[in-house]
Amino acid sequence: MQEKKYNVWLPFWFSLVMIAGIFFGYKMRDGIPGRKFFSLEKANPVNETLNLIKDKYVDTVNLSSLSDTAIEAILSQLDPHSIYIPPTELEEVNEDIAGNFFGIGIEYNIFNDTLNVIHALKDGPGEKAGLQTGDQILSANGHSISGNKTTSDSIRILLRGPQGSPVRVTVLRNGQKMDFTLTRDLIPVSSVDASYMLDSATGYIRLNKFSQQTHREFAMALEALKKKNMKNLVFDLRGNGGGVLEEAIDIADEFLSGDKLITYTEGAHMPKKEYRCKIPGLFEDGKLMVLADMGSASASEVILGALRDWKRATIIGKRSFGKGLVQDQFELSNGGAIRLTVAKYYTPLGRSIQRSYAHGAKAYYEEISDRYISHMPGHDSLKMETIAATDSGGIAPDIYIPFDTAAGLISAKVFVMGTLNNFGYFYFLGNKTALSQYRTPSQFGSAFHINSENWESFSALCKKDSIDLSRISPEEKSFLSEKLKSSIARQLWQNEGYYEIENKIDPAVLEALKLFQSR
Repeated sequence: MQEKKYNVWLPFWFSLVMIAGIFFGYKMRDGIPGRKFFSLEKANPVNETLNLIKDKYVDTVNLSSLSDTAIEAILSQLDPHSIYIPPTELEEVNEDIAGNFFGIGIEYNIFNDTLNVIHALKDGPGEKAGLQTGDQILSANGHSISGNKTTSDSIRILLRGPQGSPVRVTVLRNGQKMDFTLTRDLIPVSSVDASYMLDSATGYIRLNKFSQQTHREFAMALEALKKKNMKNLVFDLRGNGGGVLEEAIDIADEFLSGDKLITYTEGAHMPKKEYRCKIPGLFEDGKLMVLADMGSASASEVILGALRDWKRATIIGKRSFGKGLVQDQFELSNGGAIRLTVAKYYTPLGRSIQRSYAHGAKAYYEEISDRYISHMPGHDSLKMETIAATDSGGIAPDIYIPFDTAAGLISAKVFVMGTLNNFGYFYFLGNKTALSQYRTPSQFGSAFHINSENWESFSALCKKDSIDLSRISPEEKSFLSEKLKSSIARQLWQNEGYYEIENKIDPAVLEALKLFQSR
C-alpha cells in the first residue's frame, strides 16, 4: 500500500522539481545583461544574414572573411581608432604591447628574394649561434625562404616560436653554405631608441612607443644619465604613436612633484578616473625640453599635455597628432579582438586634444599628410600650423620648428622605398675594414664624410628603385648626404649611433641646446 501511494505522488514531485529547476535557471539567466525571465531575444540581423548566405547562397563563400568584413564595417561608423584585429594579426599586436616576443634575435631585410641578416642582437640566440651581419638565410627548419617570394608573415612564423624550441637554419656566407642551430628565447623590443649625453650637462632620451616595459627602460636610461652629471634633458617623443597609457603616466610622474593630476579619463560607460603623481620623480627639478611632431600621439600626448598644463617643460617641434581616445582590447571567440574606444582622456586643465573625425577616417588621416605636404614650395607652412593648432586638437609647441625645405619629393621617395637604409647596409658590408677605425659615433661624425664615389653608388642604388637623382638640387643633395652618413652609423651602432649623428644637425635638438644655454 505504501509503495502504491509513493507511485501516485511520484509524478507530482517530479513535476515540482522540474518547474523549480526551470524557474531558478531562468532567474540565473536574468543576471546576464540584456536577458529577462521568459523573454525571447530578438534575432541579430548580422547573424541572420550570414546564416542565410551559408544556407541559401548560390556559391560557396568564406563566412569567416565575411564576418571580418561585417565587423570592420560596423566599427568604421564609430571613430578612426576603434579597430578589428584579425586572429592572424593578434599575436603580433600583443607582442608589441608586451614589449617582447620569443624568437632568434635578428634584424633582417629581403633583397632579391633572399633574407639578409642586417644585425644580430647582442646576446641574442642569433649572435650566440654565430650569425653575422650580411649572412643570407636560405632555409629554416627545412622550409626554403630564399628565391620563392616568401612573405614577411611566413618568415615571422618560421623564425618565432615557443621559448627553448630549436631553429635549424642554412646560411650563405661569402659564397659558402653553413648550418646553425639556434634556440628561441625571449627577445626584448626596446622602447628606448637612444640615450646618451649631448654635452657635458645635457642628456638625450628618445622613446619610440609605450609598451609594458617602457617606464622601466626609461627609468634605467634616466638613472644612467644622472650618473653622468646630467642637469638638462632633451626628451624626444617625435614619431611616438603611443601605446600603454599607464606607462606614459608613470613617466610623466618622473617629471612632476607632489600629487599633481596627470590626466583623467571619462566615457559614457566609464566613470571619471583620475591619474595622479604617486612617487618622488627621478627628474622633478632639472631643465626639460620635449620634442614633438605629428607622429606624437595618444600616450605621448598625455605626457605633453601634463607637462604643458603644469608649465614643467618647453615643447619644441610641431603640433602633435591629436588623439585623445582610450581603447580597451576585447578578445573574440574567433581568436581575434576588437580594440574599442571606451573613454576620452583629458589634460589636467580639462582639455580634450582629440581632433575632429566628423568627416570620416579618410579625411582624418589625410589631415596629417596635408601637414607634410604643406611645407612644399608654394605653401605657407607656418601659417597653416598656427591656424591648425588653435582649432584642430593636438598639442601645439611652444617653439615651432619649420619643415626642412631641402627635403623634397625625391627625398620622400628615398625614405618610402627604404633606399637610404639599404645603402647603409651595403656600404657597411663592402667597407668593414675601413669603418673599423671609428670607435664611437662622435668620432665617426667628425671624421667621416660622403664623397663623390659614395654618392655615385647611392645614385646607382636609387636607379634600381626607379629614383632619378640627376636633377636633384644642391640643398637636397646635402640633406640626403647627411642621411646617408646616419644610415651607415646605424649599421655600426644601431639606433643609438643613428640618432647621435642625426642630432648633430637636427634643428629641434640644436634649438633645445641653445635654450638651455640661455636660461
